[in-house]
Amino acid sequence: MLKDNLKLGLVLGFIAPVLGMLLYYLIQFRSVITFSEFVHIILVQRTLLTALVSVSLVANAAIFTLYINKRLDHTAKGIFIATCIYGGASLIWKFLV
Repeated sequence: MLKDNLKLGLVLGFIAPVLGMLLYYLIQFRSVITFSEFVHIILVQRTLLTALVSVSLVANAAIFTLYINKRLDHTAKGIFIATCIYGGASLIWKFLV
């Protein structure tokens, strides 16, 4: 059973993109480079960061849709907040760091 809790939404919203990034690595790059090389490339080439964050946040879109459809609005709100934080952080990293 799904719970309606803002804190749960924040936790899910911060974990899902990481799992999405890991899944993207496993599907696209596992046979080519190691995970540490993948992370290094992402940190060095900022243009790739935005693309990776976009792909990673698809995982948040999926769980957000699930919780919205189940009318569990507090959890969905937490997922949305985490998504906004991820997006803002990636833009700050891309343009200021």
